[in-house]
Amino acid sequence: MSETPHFFSWDKRRDIAHPGDKGQTLAFATEHFINCAKEAMKTHEYFAVALSGGSTPKTIFEMLSSPSYSGEIDWTKVLIFWGDERSVSPTSPESNFRMAMDAGLKTLSIPPTHIFRMEAEDNIVENGKAYNAKIKEVLGSRPFDLVMLGMGEDGHTASLFPGTKALEEKSALAVANEVPQKQTWRMTLTYPCINAARNIAIYVLGKSKEEAVRKVFLEEHTPPYPVSLVGTEANKALWILDTEAAASLLNR
Repeated sequence: MSETPHFFSWDKRRDIAHPGDKGQTLAFATEHFINCAKEAMKTHEYFAVALSGGSTPKTIFEMLSSPSYSGEIDWTKVLIFWGDERSVSPTSPESNFRMAMDAGLKTLSIPPTHIFRMEAEDNIVENGKAYNAKIKEVLGSRPFDLVMLGMGEDGHTASLFPGTKALEEKSALAVANEVPQKQTWRMTLTYPCINAARNIAIYVLGKSKEEAVRKVFLEEHTPPYPVSLVGTEANKALWILDTEAAASLLNR
């Protein structure tokens, strides 16, 4: 590629947005969130989003709750779920729920009844089933308007880790997933849920992620990395990459 593209289609299941450096990419990701929300509210009066943990989503939440962006969305119409959660209390520094709230979402006018945290600290198997039921109860037959995702250096996304049972789930929208390599359990959305979403955003920023991006896009792996199975021809995944993470793709 002779020029650095802003947006291009990689294959039938995946598009890539390359806004530029870290700052430009975070701004793009924040505006993408807002645009997804506005589009959803035009069609069905609410915006249902599944949030991700991690440093990039944390910055996105900080930006969304800042004076520059907070007025762009009617937050009373936002329904907040989570894409995954660790088996920790909601007050733990490791909690994805706590991170999102502390990053600024608790300052916005989201009704408490619109906040659906994953209760993963106790009885995680049963609570996974309950979260699956809650999604169906709240959204009915509609999919999420946006699922936010990241990618670990091992190619996991949400809490869909290599070799774990949740990768094989065909019907449930959320499950408890044992993660032997972490010696723990996590709660996670599943492929049937993620791949049905109207918008799927995978945020990958920084030099430390370049190697994983290269492996996912430029190498064949059996079995494939979990993140490689995100996105369908009907609902393409949008990979949002900064210049450092995308370097291997941009220099081909």
